[in-house]
Amino acid sequence: MTRDWDLRADELAGEAIGRGEPTAWFDRLYAEGIAGDISVPWDRDDPNPQLAEWAEGVALDGTGRRAVVVGCGLGADAEYVASRGFATTAFDIAPAAIEEVRRRRPGSPVDYRVENLLALSPDLVGSFDLVVEIFTLQALPDPPRADAAEAVVGLVAPGGRLVAVAFRDDGSEAAPQGPPFPLGRRFMESLGSGVLELVRLDEQPGPRWLAEYHRPG
Repeated sequence: MTRDWDLRADELAGEAIGRGEPTAWFDRLYAEGIAGDISVPWDRDDPNPQLAEWAEGVALDGTGRRAVVVGCGLGADAEYVASRGFATTAFDIAPAAIEEVRRRRPGSPVDYRVENLLALSPDLVGSFDLVVEIFTLQALPDPPRADAAEAVVGLVAPGGRLVAVAFRDDGSEAAPQGPPFPLGRRFMESLGSGVLELVRLDEQPGPRWLAEYHRPG
């Protein structure tokens, strides 16, 4: 069943992309949801299932390590990563989302920040042992997706890793006008090329990708 915020997201994203402002719609969508005009977008308490399955499979232990969650929204994935022992930073371009997550989680150990992936604060670059990117790159057309991907890769510290989850383009349907824009195998295999090594690229139901990359160091 289509959620009302999905329909509103399509409207706002189409307008913003048409204006050449492909990231401008996120804050307005969250603001409308928080105001009660629509249901709150991406409102969940449980972590992304692909992230949780991966973390369990590798016995993820963040003790003494730093992590960042890109496009964190209302914080479910960030809270999960923090529960695995990481000193966790999480950011979103939408001030409304960050204001709401801070209101909902006043005692959280997560450092929630407003950040633009296309203009990151210097202290974030190359600083994290684990970078989590879920459904953010696929929300952007290209451009600016390539620049956003480079920024995600740039968050990974030497010796660190990136975990990415995205809707998978399996070639069964015509390319959508999006967002989301399902990502193909070539994009996922080349993500981080020259900086990161691809560790695994799994086809998941949905259809989705689960990808893990490592930065030598």
